[in-house]
Amino acid sequence: MFVRIVKMSFNPLKVDEFLANFEAKKRLIREFEGCEFLELYRDKHHTNVFFTYSYWDSEEYLENYRQSDLFKSVWAKTKPLFNDKPEAWSVDKLVSLE
Repeated sequence: MFVRIVKMSFNPLKVDEFLANFEAKKRLIREFEGCEFLELYRDKHHTNVFFTYSYWDSEEYLENYRQSDLFKSVWAKTKPLFNDKPEAWSVDKLVSLE
C-alpha cells in the first residue's frame, strides 16, 4: 500500500465549484477498486489550496483509476478551476501513530 498526495491550487472564485464536484464524486473515488482511504484537506492560510490523501493497494490500482472514465470525468471538471499547476507525490508510509 502507498499514499498518493495531490496539492491543488484553485482560482478563489472557483473553490465552491471544486468542493461541490468533490462532494458529488468522493464516494465513487473511495469505492474505486484498490482505493483504501481518501481525505481532503484545506490549507489554513491559503484557503484556495487543497490536498487529497489517498491510500492505494498498489501503483497498478492507482494507474487503473487514472485511466478510468471516473477520473477523466472528475479531472475534466477540476482542471479548468486551477490557478496553478497541481503537484502529486506517491509515498510509502513508514510510521503511523494513533
